[in-house]
Amino acid sequence: MGNSGGSLTTRATGELHGLMREAGFTGIDDTEALAEGWQVTDFADAGQRSLSALVQRTGTPAVMVSFHDSDVGFIEALTPDGVGWEGLLNREMAESYEIPLEHFPIEPAVTGALAWSTAAGLTPDEEAIRHTLTGSALFAEELSSALLVALGLPRAT
Repeated sequence: MGNSGGSLTTRATGELHGLMREAGFTGIDDTEALAEGWQVTDFADAGQRSLSALVQRTGTPAVMVSFHDSDVGFIEALTPDGVGWEGLLNREMAESYEIPLEHFPIEPAVTGALAWSTAAGLTPDEEAIRHTLTGSALFAEELSSALLVALGLPRAT
């Protein structure tokens, strides 16, 4: 058991893999292009300040989900002007890992997700965000994909 990598979604232009390496991401996989310049890239590991460093370097918003055994997802999102939030995916599984759910309250996560999405120029779906943050799935990656849609990110091109 342990970390099984993560997923980074950003609107950065240019060579994203090099920027990610500079920011402390490792094990960077292929990038999937979404509409409107958004990209999703899987990675093996990220440093404690990797997301912040990447957002500062690119000047674009980003959301990162780090997975624990594909069972739990830890969300971190940030915009260049400092709008950020944190959350947790698959709360039921997180509880079985004895992750303290009180460190990841739902309401601040929903409020933060709405503010981040709006600041990123997206149109969020509050009900879908809430459902994703409180829902459960066999794999946290399923909830992560649903979260991206709920935040208003465009589908793949």
